Amino acid sequence: MARPLDPRLLREARAARGYVVLTAGLGLVTAVLVVAQALLLARVIAGTFLDGDRLGELTVPLLALVGVVAGRAGTSWAQERYGHRAATTVIAQLRARVVAHVTAIGPQALEGGPAGSTGPAVATLATRGLDALDGYLVRYLPQLLLAATVTPAVLVVVWWHDTIAALTMVATIPLIPLFMALVGMSTQAAADRRLHTMQRLGGQVLDLVAGLPTLRALGRERGQAIRVREVGQVYRRATMRTLRQAFLSALVLESLTTLSVALVAVGIGLRLVYSGIDLRTGLAVLVLAPEVYLPLRMVGVHYHASVDGVAAATEAFAVLDTPVPAAGTLACPDLRTATVRLAGVDVVHPGRERATPHLLDLEIRPGQMLALVGPSGVGKSSAVQVLLGLRRPDAGQVLITPQHDAGSGGAHDAGGAHDQAALDLTVIEPRSWFDQLAWVPQRPLLVPGTLADNLRLVAPDATDRDLDLVAARCGLDTVVAALPRGWATTVGQGGHGLSAGQRQRLAIARALLRPAALVVLDEPTAHLDQATEQIVLAAVADLRAQGRAVVLVAHRPALVALADVVVTVVDGPAAPSGALGELVTA
Repeated sequence: MARPLDPRLLREARAARGYVVLTAGLGLVTAVLVVAQALLLARVIAGTFLDGDRLGELTVPLLALVGVVAGRAGTSWAQERYGHRAATTVIAQLRARVVAHVTAIGPQALEGGPAGSTGPAVATLATRGLDALDGYLVRYLPQLLLAATVTPAVLVVVWWHDTIAALTMVATIPLIPLFMALVGMSTQAAADRRLHTMQRLGGQVLDLVAGLPTLRALGRERGQAIRVREVGQVYRRATMRTLRQAFLSALVLESLTTLSVALVAVGIGLRLVYSGIDLRTGLAVLVLAPEVYLPLRMVGVHYHASVDGVAAATEAFAVLDTPVPAAGTLACPDLRTATVRLAGVDVVHPGRERATPHLLDLEIRPGQMLALVGPSGVGKSSAVQVLLGLRRPDAGQVLITPQHDAGSGGAHDAGGAHDQAALDLTVIEPRSWFDQLAWVPQRPLLVPGTLADNLRLVAPDATDRDLDLVAARCGLDTVVAALPRGWATTVGQGGHGLSAGQRQRLAIARALLRPAALVVLDEPTAHLDQATEQIVLAAVADLRAQGRAVVLVAHRPALVALADVVVTVVDGPAAPSGALGELVTA
């Protein structure tokens, strides 16, 4: 069972610290108000029935009682108000930390990460999963702090007034956390299973949405509905199982507290009959008795609303505990006059015994176009991730060498001088490297906004004329001309509203607009008809003519024929980690 208050939550989300202090302070105020309310009630009731006090004599106690009740209502309002505000801030801070950490780690964080995390699982955790912390922070944590403040304070007051009743409470109070622990252990396991089921469902839905255009083209868009429905049923059953445990445990806790208060009440009644206690003291103790058990009972009631959040926070901390590779500090050489080399690169994905790619060795020169070819699954996309600096190879290196140090010969002709002058990508400051790159992936990232907004992501100062010129170079101008609002046309999340080919052309236009020395294109002519393909091929050739280095992941013959150098990517048995790196630097 998870700890009631994980110190990492206070460390990772600064807003939680002030909230805990505020809640503890409100708990102390509540304890004072609870005791004052009980004593005032006993004073009014005993004064009325025993002393025969008139209304005028009870005016002050009654007004004080009204003030105490109003104070308790105000305290509850403040707790609820600031609880929701703090929960929103804490969740936002933790979500930002997780996203920033995953971004810093790179693609490795999305495959075989903590607890077998995958990309969809991490996405589910950072969105729906962490939202479950709201119940933990707004309801469970305040009751936990009230149990640590109100219960001991009220128990001390009861002890002061009636030792026998206090001993009865001391004997029965441990039963509540004992049963809470027994129920909580099974509930925590159920919550973990439910979170994992939700992550599976989220992953399947994300994959289905991403592949929907392909499924529709093949007429299989409804084929996955059965599988999604099955996972949804599993999630529904897990949720109902958790709710059933919550209701049963609440019944157990209610029964325990009712019997405990009944024991106190019976003892007070017997001693009132035999003159062992006066009415005012008995009433005060009897009113205080439920307040002793109430915070503990509410902890048990709200615990089940918090276990999902605790499970999500635990996974978030597991992601945050994943070490981030140290970033380099050296400025990247100008790639317009530098050679980039992948030397003996191996990438091993979790759960696979073969490296994809295996022993990849290639050299990229300014003004040169290089094509990566090979069957699906051999590691072309992984090689691109290594080249872009988005992931580190398990063996081998990425080396950057200024052109004037490389000599007139090839990489192998001037090996010694070339390697001595080379900088490993791991020692280069990432921003100085990324600023010289342009990348068009198979699934381009488009953000909600207009077509012009998506182009200006890479060139905020670009004029409308600049947009028109770059659109004409890649065939996007025909798309813009066919849209009623032209560049002001709004696209949704992921480019919703545009076809796959239109999204591809928009991404290529963005790469053309960015003044990058190294351009990487992953199947740039995918989803394009033959006429548009020729326009894009001409634009890619124009990039080479401008002196830029161009790397293509190519399957289509027309793309391969355009390249100056063709490198066939192969897979193979994984090499020992670090062995190839030592060989290259030797």
